[in-house]
Parts: sequence; C-alpha cells; structure tokens
Amino acid sequence: MSQGGGAATPTTDVLSREAIARVDASNQLADVLALPEHLRDALWRVESAIMAEWDTPAGLVVAGMGGSAIGGALARAALGDHGSRPIFVTRAYGLPSWTTPDTTVLCASYSGNTEETLACYESAGALGAQRVVVTTGGRLAEMAREDGVPVIPLPGGFQPRAAVAYMTVAALEVAALCGAGPRLTSEIDVAASHTEQLVAEWGPDAPEDSLAKQTARGLLGTAPVIAGAGLTVPIAYRWKTQINENAKQPAFAHELPELDHNELEGWDGALEVGHFSAVFLDDSDAHPRVKERMDLTEKLIAGNASASFRLETRGQTTIERVISLVLLGDLVSIYLAILRGVDPGPVKLIEQLKADLSER
Repeated sequence: MSQGGGAATPTTDVLSREAIARVDASNQLADVLALPEHLRDALWRVESAIMAEWDTPAGLVVAGMGGSAIGGALARAALGDHGSRPIFVTRAYGLPSWTTPDTTVLCASYSGNTEETLACYESAGALGAQRVVVTTGGRLAEMAREDGVPVIPLPGGFQPRAAVAYMTVAALEVAALCGAGPRLTSEIDVAASHTEQLVAEWGPDAPEDSLAKQTARGLLGTAPVIAGAGLTVPIAYRWKTQINENAKQPAFAHELPELDHNELEGWDGALEVGHFSAVFLDDSDAHPRVKERMDLTEKLIAGNASASFRLETRGQTTIERVISLVLLGDLVSIYLAILRGVDPGPVKLIEQLKADLSER
C-alpha cells in the first residue's frame, strides 16, 4: 500500500465509536458490523422460503437496482469458474433478449417497490420463466404471493445497500437451486466466522492506524477511482456506490486490464481538474499479468494521484475473499462520511428523484 496526502482537512482525527455516533445519526455503522450475522440469517431465510430444487438450463438472471442488484454481481464473482450456467445481472426495465422459459429470474428489491424490478417481474411472467423474489414486502411481494412465486423474506429497517449479505446469499442459493452453480452453504457459514475476525481488525474499536481508518483518511478530500480485476470488479463497483451513498461524494470504478487501454491516459491531466485518488483492489488468485499491470499502472499515475492504495482480498475461499473487501469498502465509506462530517444514512437526492418520477 502506498499513500499520498489528500487535499481536505479531516473534521475529526478520531474514528472511535463515540466520534462516529455523533455523526452517524441512523447508526449505519451497526448494519455494516452485523455483516457476519446477516450472512448466517440469509441462509436460514432462503432455506425457510424454498424447499425444492428445479432445473433451468438457460441459467439465472438477477433483476434489481442499486444495493439490491449488487448481490447478483458479487454472487457471480464468488462462484467464478464453478458456475455451470450463465448468471447475468440486469439493472434495467427489461430482461435480456435471450431470456426464455428455461431461465430463472430472481427479482431483487429491498423495498419491493422498485419500478424497474417490478417491470422485470412482469416480463419474466409473460415469458413463462421461473421466478423467485427476494424482498421485504411492497408490491413485488404482493404480486409474487398472488402468483404463487416463492418469496425470500428480508428483515426490514435497513437502507437497501445495507442488505448486501442477504442479496448475495439469496443469489448464490438460488443459483444452486436452479442448477447454475454448486451449493456454498458451508462456505458461507465459514465466511461469516472469517468476517467476524475482520470486523474486529477493521471496526471502530480497532487502532486508529488500522487499514480501514487509514484508507479513509487517505481518500479524504479526493474523488476515489477504484479499479478491480476479475473477482474484484463488482467489489470495485460496490466501493464506488458505497462512497457515493454513504460519504455523499463522487467516486468512480473501472476494471483491469481494460482501464490500461483508455483511463490510464486520463491521469495525465488529473491535477488540472481536481484531486483524484486511486484504489487498486487485488486478489490473491488474480492473473499474474494483471498483478504486473497494477504495479506498473500505480507507478505511472503516482505523480498525478493525490493518494494511492493497493488492497488485497483476505481469506481462502472465493466467498471469503469477496466478502472481505466488501466489508473493508463499507467501513471505509462510513469512516469517510464521518471525516467529512456528513450523516451516512439519508439519501435525499435519490428520494427526491423517486418523488419527481412519481409525479410524471
């Protein structure tokens, strides 16, 4: 890990529970720290909702938006080469054109009222595809129960983005039930225990020089540009969206090796237009050439990046490694919000957009 100085001055030098609580009015931190518990509870909720397996040769489509869609992308990454059929995430009003009755469609909406996901649910029904719903309720649950579609119930009271463990486990389990991948039940349980250790290492009770706190301080006053590769591509996007929603600031995500064919050149003028930091999300099993690209890319942009971090997954299994960097990114985004003096909970612009759309 390398680090340069950010452009802003922190509102506080301490990231203790007490300091965080003074800013985090809705206690978003508690939901992040409960990630291990969420993983275990999610397994129970899927098992209690769906008892039988089925077979859809065309694979799985996860339909959702925002924090409800990311679980599908993380599940696909966690399955990796073990996925036996296509797993696709759609963030839109419609399903992929190749969706057929031989496809399972998992409609994921925390609120149950996401209009894009409701449209996908209806499209899947019209096509005769096998449907499964994961939600807290809303219109989506009502329609599913009327249609006899299995509903995986989620606990209420979260911001949708805080339900990442539930959405990821639901996608993994449905993938297994429809024949798109193996069961990872035991791996998920082990990952929960591993995540508990990381919570202690990176959480608010950890030393002030812990990885998560130091990363947040290094990113303060900059627009983070997060790069993933292979397994970490959807995690990089998760980092971006968590910084957007929790810290209320711009952040961007791209992937290697693609970014070396375009974005790399843009760093030449970074200092002229703002303060940008670079975060490279590495994995122990990444392609050797990708690791070399990370090394060289970080060196090439060093003079134009306000800060630069190289962070690697932790754990043995793919699900452990995926969840490790999800946890780290979620904590960094909360800490960054506190350093900026903003409550990470409210999403006023998103709510305003929804209200404006409802009037049209």
